[in-house]
Amino acid sequence: MNNLSIILLALIGGLVVGAGLVLVLTRDKRKSKLEAIEAERAIPEGAVEILDLLASAGVILNGSNTVVRATKSALALGLVQNRLLIHSALVRLVELARGTGKNQTIEAELNTGLRGETIWVQARAARMENNNVMLLVEDRTEAKRLEDTRRDFVANISHELKTPIGAIGLLAEALQGATDDPQMVTKFAGNLYKESRRLGSLVQEIIQLSRLQSAELSKTGELVDLEGIVHESVERNQVIAEAKNISIEVDAPAGVIVYGDHEMLTMAVKNLIENAILYSEPGTLVGIGLRSIDGVAEIAVTDHGSGIATEDQERIFERFYRVDPSRSRETGGTGLGLAIVKHVASNHRGEIKLFSQLGLGSTFTLRLPLANTETTDKNRDGNND
Repeated sequence: MNNLSIILLALIGGLVVGAGLVLVLTRDKRKSKLEAIEAERAIPEGAVEILDLLASAGVILNGSNTVVRATKSALALGLVQNRLLIHSALVRLVELARGTGKNQTIEAELNTGLRGETIWVQARAARMENNNVMLLVEDRTEAKRLEDTRRDFVANISHELKTPIGAIGLLAEALQGATDDPQMVTKFAGNLYKESRRLGSLVQEIIQLSRLQSAELSKTGELVDLEGIVHESVERNQVIAEAKNISIEVDAPAGVIVYGDHEMLTMAVKNLIENAILYSEPGTLVGIGLRSIDGVAEIAVTDHGSGIATEDQERIFERFYRVDPSRSRETGGTGLGLAIVKHVASNHRGEIKLFSQLGLGSTFTLRLPLANTETTDKNRDGNND
């Protein structure tokens, strides 16, 4: 047999094999399509419409655990890949519902996406006709985070309240035993007053923080000139500034207008100034500047304290976080002041910035969007018509 014959036979053989592969693939594809069509036909009437109306991520699986219907939210959560559930916990739930014929519910922690991001879900599975199972998955991640935050907050409050309450109890007991020593009575009474003030400040700031979290700026907001906010905040801190021999310099021009809640903004600026005073050395200066730039109002509060380390700057706005706990006890700090500032900034669509260097001091800048006074005035006039 010559070379030409061999080449021709090889070509013919290749064509035959290729045709066979194409035939097999086409048949398998047609079979899969037919199975999918049959599976969808087996879904009870109205089930698909119900699935599309539900807010939860929804999936319908046939008797082979193949996904025959999935909502967009199920795909967005990363529950389905190649028409299969990719989380073993959900597969077990589906099989349990199919096997028992009873509705099944679980709460599970799932890893999803390319980065394996953790989500918390509540999943419910119910057996349908023809051995199908409907799976509903509700993303509870945000609710879980809020619950963890609430639990931590309650635990922190309990701890923070326990300290001054315990100190007050001990001091009261000490006073009872020192009635014949006027000097000790004076000392214990002074400490008792200090702890009671600390307790009062803590309770007040917890109440303020709670109000902030439920505040609705649309109901309490108005046009506010920040010059007045700055000067009122300085006045509220005048006593502690004089007690520490701290000078306050203010550069706050009139006419920097924002839309916001007057009391909230005053509380935030007052906290920034108080924080600067408490953590500055006696005899130094606290500077407060107000300006507007590129549609943003900025209130900067600068101290000449010891500064804040880089690793602490990321956490300084957390509730109850203190850079120096011992110094906070000395100054009466609650660890909530800067958390309140952050909430006020967020409620006003703004932000709080920090620049600090050890040994040189810190500058906290509250940035808020300027009000469009023309639009606001027109809206106000229109509402009064």
